[in-house]
Amino acid sequence: MGQTAVETAQKHEQILDESIKLFRKRGFAGVSVGELMKAAGLTHGPFYNHFASKEALMAECLTRDMQRDTSNYDRYPPTEKGLAKYIGEYLSMEHRDAAASGCNVAALSSEVRHHEGLRDPFTMQLKGLIQKLATHFPWRSRRSARGEAIHMYSAMVGAMILSRAVNDEQFAEEILKEVKQRLP
Repeated sequence: MGQTAVETAQKHEQILDESIKLFRKRGFAGVSVGELMKAAGLTHGPFYNHFASKEALMAECLTRDMQRDTSNYDRYPPTEKGLAKYIGEYLSMEHRDAAASGCNVAALSSEVRHHEGLRDPFTMQLKGLIQKLATHFPWRSRRSARGEAIHMYSAMVGAMILSRAVNDEQFAEEILKEVKQRLP
C-alpha cells in the first residue's frame, strides 16, 4: 500500500533530522547512506525516492539547518544583552560537547570545501546568517555592522573548531573563554 504525501514528507524530514546530526558528529564522509537511513528508522531502499544523491541530501541538510540557525537569532533580544547571551551560549563547553546538535558551520565548514556542490548553498546560507547577525544585534554603527558580524562569527566558529580539536579540557575551555572575553 502506498504512502500518503504527508507520510512521505514526514519521512523526508526524519531523514534530514537524523542525517544532519550524524554529519555534524562524524562528517560527510564518515556516514554511509545506509547508516543515515537506519538512523532515520528506514531501510536503504527508499533513499533515492527522497534524494538524487548523498550530496543532494548533504546540500539540503546544510541549507535547512543554516536557515534554522538564522531564524533562531530571533529568540535573542536585539540588545547588547541578547548578543552577549548568544555569544555566551555559543562559546560554552555545553555547545562544544554537543557537536551532533550544535552549529553545523563549526562542525562541517572545513568539509564543505571538498564538495563543489555544497559550496553554493553554503555560501548563500552563510551570507544570510551574517546579514541576520548584522541587522538583528546592535553594533558600533550600521556602517560597520556587517564587518563586525563577520569578525564575531568567524572568531566564534574558529574557537569552537579549535576547542573541539584539542585533547586538553582546560585548554579547550580557555580557548572559548578568551574569545568570549574579546567579543562585543
